[in-house]
Amino acid sequence: MARTLSLPYTTVWHWCVDRPEPAMFGTAVRCFRCSPAVENPTDPAAYSYLLGLYLGDGHLVTTDRVPVLRIYCADAWPGLIDACDSAMKAVLANKVQRIQKRGCVAVQSTGKHWPCLLPQHGPGKKHERPIILADWQRKIVTAHPGHFLRGLFHSDGSRFANRVTVRGRTYVYPRYMFSNRSADIMGLCQWALDLLGIAWRMNLPWSLSVARREAVATLDRHVGPKS
Repeated sequence: MARTLSLPYTTVWHWCVDRPEPAMFGTAVRCFRCSPAVENPTDPAAYSYLLGLYLGDGHLVTTDRVPVLRIYCADAWPGLIDACDSAMKAVLANKVQRIQKRGCVAVQSTGKHWPCLLPQHGPGKKHERPIILADWQRKIVTAHPGHFLRGLFHSDGSRFANRVTVRGRTYVYPRYMFSNRSADIMGLCQWALDLLGIAWRMNLPWSLSVARREAVATLDRHVGPKS
């Protein structure tokens, strides 16, 4: 079929395999940005988490016949893959596909309303264009900053044991790091941490650290290690 129509194989594949469910089954109704009957996201906490994942490792393709949201998750974290899958379904998706790539899985869903819910999409890399939340997004994140941070740290962050040697004695303590080249996304991470009263500092222009004991303990309650 692709050869007959002179189209890329992947385009025809999406038509045949990755078709969105009809609107009557809930896809359009669940888009609170388009349906007057829906005032809020189906699951605001899941939306905050998914937004954090998207800003870190997500990509929204709008050149296909139907938009495709893809979030890339490393093979090393199967729990993260499951959590991403669940968040997509909780927010909008009727069906989610997992496409194995080299070293990672592309968790993806088609749906014409993904651009409505993720207006930060656009051409080019995220760090080369403005990333600004809409007012309605800021309200959701303000109500669920922990879930938003969980998405950010699960995509572009890490929790590890930091070792420091002082005067011959080695100290080991947990530490969080978040790295992103987009100054706007870094600013959103800082803002969400401030909402929870979590102390942070910049160790590089594109890298943020959370290392104080009480700050790590608070972030543990919201984020925790990847699984």
